Amino acid sequence: TRQIIHIRAGFLGGTPVLREAMAEAQPTSDTVEQEATDQEQVVDPWSVSGGADGRIDYNKLLEQFGCSKLTEDLVERVESLTGRPAHPFLKRGIFFAHRDLHEILDCYEKGIPFYLYTGRGPSSEALHLGHLVPFMFTKYLQDAFNVPLVIQLTDDEKSLWRGLDIDEARRLSRENAKDIIACGFDASKTFIFSDFEFVGGAFYRNIIRIQRCVTMNQVRGIFGFTQEDNIGKIAFPAVQAAPSFPDCFPHMFGQRKDVRCLIPCAIDQDPYFRMTRDVAPRIGHQKPALIESKFFPALQGESGKMSASDTNSAIFVNDTPSQIKDKINKYAFSGGGATVEEHRVRGANLAVDVPWKYLNFFLEDDAKLATIGEEYSSGRMLTGEIKKELITVLTDLVSRHQRARAQVTDDVVNAFMAVRPMPCV
Repeated sequence: TRQIIHIRAGFLGGTPVLREAMAEAQPTSDTVEQEATDQEQVVDPWSVSGGADGRIDYNKLLEQFGCSKLTEDLVERVESLTGRPAHPFLKRGIFFAHRDLHEILDCYEKGIPFYLYTGRGPSSEALHLGHLVPFMFTKYLQDAFNVPLVIQLTDDEKSLWRGLDIDEARRLSRENAKDIIACGFDASKTFIFSDFEFVGGAFYRNIIRIQRCVTMNQVRGIFGFTQEDNIGKIAFPAVQAAPSFPDCFPHMFGQRKDVRCLIPCAIDQDPYFRMTRDVAPRIGHQKPALIESKFFPALQGESGKMSASDTNSAIFVNDTPSQIKDKINKYAFSGGGATVEEHRVRGANLAVDVPWKYLNFFLEDDAKLATIGEEYSSGRMLTGEIKKELITVLTDLVSRHQRARAQVTDDVVNAFMAVRPMPCV
């Protein structure tokens, strides 16, 4: 039976054993088509679930969206141009798709400026690790290419979709900004803004230009809106599209329209920017480029969904060491054997094992990761041992983040969010 993929938008290499394990974790289209029966793969801003086997078929997403696979030669070109090792997210195929990344690299090679744009929809007091992924990668890009960055906090979106009180959404924007700033962005080149506070002027004029170019039929086809959705949802995509255009930020780029934009995000954001890329030349702008990631799984596995309302589905950046240990030991889905004896004989299934997947995101040492993959998949390493390794890695990561966040005062947030002269290009 043909597998059906539902997509709606919302606001994220290595050694031989790594490549083999990551390839195993991503089933081929033929395999998924064979296994999928009545189960549909669903990917939207509110739920992410795979087909009959619970996995996301990223090959299908590439085909559905028409974006390009991020190849090893592009990763090597990033290293060559920046003089830095590729981020683990690049080497391990976590950021796996793109639109026009080669053109951005051409710009950089020729000394033509570009900027980064990413965002966050504030709906919780603290970010979980899945939220942190695009900001960690964006920090790497900012440092590697030495470019300006704009970060959109879509507090208006959360009021429209989640029904959050406007003042509460504004408060959560500032709380989330503290977690974002703690990632270490360059204050002289980074502008963080809340839609509720910043939309207006040149930004709003671009919103209207975009809205005039997109019909009701188009927005319903792209985002799946229905007659029951409020009109704010229907109008919102233009708000997320607008930061792709540099003249939305006259304090940074003046009236320039020739500064390209690169958007690091998760693959579910692609429909927003597919719409944006269609509109851009019609209103005198260049198309934004994208570099897109796979999803970060819930502790319960790929068929689960991390949720701010279910604290046991994710590790949050304000979790204590004991909470991290407890969540991983209790809830992290294991691909190990049902018994020690079975595990020793058959080894772990890395394609479904959450501790292994998390280590692929956050263990920086390629050699150590390869060793763990070999030992665990062979059955020589037990589930408890890989979970212990993960607990150590995440406890260190979260502790470092908490120390950095403790230094982010309200004055620091105000500085990042201030509309100030920023001669970025």
